[in-house]
Amino acid sequence: MRKVIFAINTSTDGFYGHEGMVADEDLHQYFTDILKNADQILYGRTTYQLMVPFWPDVAKNKSMSKVSNEFAEVFTSLEKILFSRTVTQVDDPNTRLAKKTLSDEVNELKQKPGKDICIGSLSLASQLSEANLIDEYRFVVHPVIAGNGPRLFDTVRLKETFRLDFLGSKNFSSGSIALHYKRQR
Repeated sequence: MRKVIFAINTSTDGFYGHEGMVADEDLHQYFTDILKNADQILYGRTTYQLMVPFWPDVAKNKSMSKVSNEFAEVFTSLEKILFSRTVTQVDDPNTRLAKKTLSDEVNELKQKPGKDICIGSLSLASQLSEANLIDEYRFVVHPVIAGNGPRLFDTVRLKETFRLDFLGSKNFSSGSIALHYKRQR
């Protein structure tokens, strides 16, 4: 069965915006490697509109570094599934609007053959965590105190605590550290 992966940047004080975080070559390569093992990325409207058309434009114009351009190419090639109540049409050829509920869509995707399914949205990750549908969490902790911003579980409150098994870590020259966990079943 396919895995559902949630990978995201966070400040040391637990905020998930991008204030003060270092998006260097190492970080882009880390996320590129995760996306290379995926077929889809699930998004809510807010994060989707931050990513598209920005990264498809980078892929088309090759306007950044070699590593960032590779990230853009991999990102652009993946199917993006958008969960939104307000967006009724998308222009990106690799994006489709979800027709089913989040849980139903993910359960159906997990049964199909293919690579991993990535989550690119805090709100979706919160809902999928509550529904016990995320298999692995990858938190890249940046050496910054943000003081404010979005948090995981801002919109959803877990009914019960769940444990994670530590799978490994990776240190970056920026001082960031990637933590890799698997949800205990």
